[in-house]
Amino acid sequence: MEISPVEFYDKVRPYKDVIPSQIYEEIIEFHYKKILPKKITSRPRLGKLGSTIIKPKLVNVISNWIDKNDSAVLSSNNKYKFNLIYLKSRDGFDYTTFNNKLKGQGPFVILIKVRSNKIYGGYNPIGYDGRCQWVTSSASFIFSFENDQDIQNMEIGRVIFAKKAVYEHCNAFFNFGSHLFVKEQDLFLGNPGHYDNIFTNVEISLPIEEIEVFSVIKK
Repeated sequence: MEISPVEFYDKVRPYKDVIPSQIYEEIIEFHYKKILPKKITSRPRLGKLGSTIIKPKLVNVISNWIDKNDSAVLSSNNKYKFNLIYLKSRDGFDYTTFNNKLKGQGPFVILIKVRSNKIYGGYNPIGYDGRCQWVTSSASFIFSFENDQDIQNMEIGRVIFAKKAVYEHCNAFFNFGSHLFVKEQDLFLGNPGHYDNIFTNVEISLPIEEIEVFSVIKK
């Protein structure tokens, strides 16, 4: 479950004859239809993301960013468990479903893959509670990766105006300080001054391919 569909096809499928048929069919269903297995009890290991957007080595990067450990961002960090709570291709692309999936789940990390294969994201330590207002946070951040395993050109922008760190929409998707937000079907990047500017000086929109949201639980 922690590898990509391509890796599954190339590296696991050839050995299907030695895998119990029930397990194989449930994993096929997971990779092609995003349906979690019913009978498989194993889950992604602590500190790992069951993500189809990024590779596991970027999990340490995000975990260290959460710990504000930017100077040793590539060091091992298994302090957190990440649970997938929303997947665009599985749950649909409407804000009501999105907000219902996030409500009451606590802190979360969001990953957005756009058509260029670049990846954007953000960390919300407050969580979502449907407050329909600006929410103060001094620990939230936004980030980008050039691709699913980029460790050379990754960027992080920490919040600099805590009172407008996150806007909790009642009738829209997430909004990280108007720097990173969804409008209609696209991802918008801006520079209103609420986070370190790592994106652009003018607002741009990018078509979205996939969105994943993980609740973050400290061990």
